[in-house]
Amino acid sequence: MDFRYIKRFFAETSDSYFLFGPRGTGKSTMTKNNHPDALFFDLRLPETRYKLLANPDFLKEVVLAQPSGKTIVIDEIQKIPQLLSIVHFLIEKKQNWQFILTGSSARKLKRKGVDLLGGRALKKIMHPFMAAELQHLFDFEDVLLYGLLPLRFGKNEAQETLKAYISLYLEEEVKAEGLARNYDLFARFLQVMAFSHGSILNVSNISRECFVKRTTVSEWISILEDLLIAYELTIFTRKAKKELSAHPKFYFFDVGVYRTLRYMSLKDNEKEIEGIALEGLILQHLVAWRDYTKSRHEINFWRTRSGTEVDFIVHGELGFWAIEVKNSTTIRPDDVRGLSAFAEDYPEAKLILIYRGKERMLKKNILCIPAQEFLLSLLPNKEII
Repeated sequence: MDFRYIKRFFAETSDSYFLFGPRGTGKSTMTKNNHPDALFFDLRLPETRYKLLANPDFLKEVVLAQPSGKTIVIDEIQKIPQLLSIVHFLIEKKQNWQFILTGSSARKLKRKGVDLLGGRALKKIMHPFMAAELQHLFDFEDVLLYGLLPLRFGKNEAQETLKAYISLYLEEEVKAEGLARNYDLFARFLQVMAFSHGSILNVSNISRECFVKRTTVSEWISILEDLLIAYELTIFTRKAKKELSAHPKFYFFDVGVYRTLRYMSLKDNEKEIEGIALEGLILQHLVAWRDYTKSRHEINFWRTRSGTEVDFIVHGELGFWAIEVKNSTTIRPDDVRGLSAFAEDYPEAKLILIYRGKERMLKKNILCIPAQEFLLSLLPNKEII
């Protein structure tokens, strides 16, 4: 594959902004490509980090010498949260400097009592690749196994790269969150959570399997969400006519990370694991679409007490969609049961079934679309279909 720089769907702005996202999503690469003349402080480099830790005013002294309109990038800002008070001061100087502050999490900044510049900087999120960013380089079967983290592309051993990513990145992040003494337990927790990917969260069961308290499990799930490496989907309840389930569903942010954490056992059904992976792949695209789209949208799922379910409900300014994902090449009557039930309560929703077949079809009022076609057609600021 030819992986010279691939232009991202991320929408640049001339304002100052925070750029959050898990490591390996391409934040630094994109920022350097878009701002080659920026003043760059990389806090991953020990020399830069120690200099600014010892003398935070060094940042102020350097920036004050810059011409009006200069772009200043501080990479991994969460490593020195106290720099934000200096950035705040510099923004107030109104010299049209643009600050781009990248980081893997806002959790440490919030925990230190930092106000994220009091709203003077936008907050944006970077995600793994979307299929339409890759275009002809998008290989559906490969992505379903190894995901869309930019760091794994162009490598001969994608699986080994992902294993190293999980081991090195998550270990470092766990240490940064003050969980170092519990790292072995946390590693077990991650494996257990891989079995919860695409499922209703049951904190009590996870607690028993991890040998930790329920409160600890809840805290660790919160850490995964703050690090942007996991999502919880809540129930869609607007104008509900049926009695609905109350518990959220859990997903990792990238299908390759899920497949790497989810070890296989003799009792495992490969088709079932692949189906859960496909569902997660669709969701990570929907989340990226939502965050890259200017107008506001929410993503939920729908499940009645009796177990009738629709995987994803997307609603906002551009439209209202109910989306079901099936890992099959044919469509059976049971596959559309959830969508049909949802349409009884919400006839205004557009109904979509994503499957592994090759033909786009309309079954009654349900658009059935091949998964690869759906992923390649999903573009920010455009209707889902």
